[in-house]
Amino acid sequence: MNAADDYQFETSRKDLAAGILKQAGLDLRRFYDARSEIEREFYLDAYRWLISDDCSWPFSFLNVCQVLNLAPETIREDVLGDLSIGAFSYWSRRCGRATRRFKTFLSNIFTNERTMNTAEPAT
Repeated sequence: MNAADDYQFETSRKDLAAGILKQAGLDLRRFYDARSEIEREFYLDAYRWLISDDCSWPFSFLNVCQVLNLAPETIREDVLGDLSIGAFSYWSRRCGRATRRFKTFLSNIFTNERTMNTAEPAT
């Protein structure tokens, strides 16, 4: 494999891992108070996957967290903690997280720009 193939492979792997994690979270929220047998099975599958410490499957929860550079216990706490709150609190929490991430992103941009400007020699 060449460098372009390696990059494409890693990008695809990360995208798939992120999609699996997102789908598990959606299934847990959507089927939290499931009434039908099928819906309960979707919930239980996602829940078992999330709490499992099995690493034998390439896209097990722990391996997905490793690919995405996420702390498994933090993700478990966040996802399972979101299940017990109502819709308004859930979306408020999500918006708060997005705002903090955006603030950090902007802070990093301005810090890097400032650092680059001070590193340039004066002529």
